[in-house]
Amino acid sequence: MSASEATRRRFTFHTADVFTAVPLTGNAVAVFPDAKGLTAPEMQGIAREMGLSETVFLFPPGDPRHTRKVRIFTPRTELPFAGHPTLGAAHVLVATGRLPGAAEALTLTLEEGVGLVRVRVRLRDGAPVFTQLETARLPEPGPPPPDLATAARLLSLDPGDLAAPPHHAETWSTGVPYLFLEVRGRAALKRARLDHSVWARHVADSGAPHVYVFTLEAAEGHDVQARMFAPAMGIDEDPATGAAVSALAGLLCRRDPNANGLLRWIVGQGIEMGRPSTLHVEADTVDGRLTAVRVGGETVLVSEGTLWV
Repeated sequence: MSASEATRRRFTFHTADVFTAVPLTGNAVAVFPDAKGLTAPEMQGIAREMGLSETVFLFPPGDPRHTRKVRIFTPRTELPFAGHPTLGAAHVLVATGRLPGAAEALTLTLEEGVGLVRVRVRLRDGAPVFTQLETARLPEPGPPPPDLATAARLLSLDPGDLAAPPHHAETWSTGVPYLFLEVRGRAALKRARLDHSVWARHVADSGAPHVYVFTLEAAEGHDVQARMFAPAMGIDEDPATGAAVSALAGLLCRRDPNANGLLRWIVGQGIEMGRPSTLHVEADTVDGRLTAVRVGGETVLVSEGTLWV
């Protein structure tokens, strides 16, 4: 180690694959469990260096009653909320012994840009086996989506590959805005290719720039299969997107105005990328009104290391 390297600060990190129990599948996240002293530009630089969809930095909470303050960065920007980084951070804190143990479950309260996010971690023999968050915000519809022809061009598909209007496109958010495009089956989902020129002209500045493509054709134990493209985040394609599926719950509940009680969906994502992910979504409804959304899944630790800044 050179003299200049010896004077740099050291930060421990872990990587975990979220929404899977199989290493090297699911959606990878880097978690820095003690990021105190890092500046926003340094965190953004580290996120670029890590090259993952998101990198999470944990700090002491502003309120001592809470577990941690969380900051989430993609290679290009900071996010106020994201699902798989939140779940990955909770898993890392518990799996590495940074939180007091519990027999069967414990609940974390994380301070994020959208507000307080509560995460329940289920344990077996002291080890985390399933992690579930409840969104700080309920899904809200967003700006007007593109018409059918534009939506088809955006995905390099024919208009007939998309659901009939108005279901072909909707915008929803639980803190991060997504453009949801419904296609007619898994074959169309597999063929979809984001046309970046169409995205730049019609979607980039629309208020919902992140593109979530899904089909309700059930297969392989999934109620929904999906893909997500996010050039604005610096992400070509994301293997699993918890913030998107939490917003998707709002879309699906609106289509069922008589919904009452607990609704559940299992979402498959990342299949086309060779990183299959399984996201479990729950929504509480009362007479068609959405009252809570939860997203959960399995997580597995993959690596640990030290980064010098």
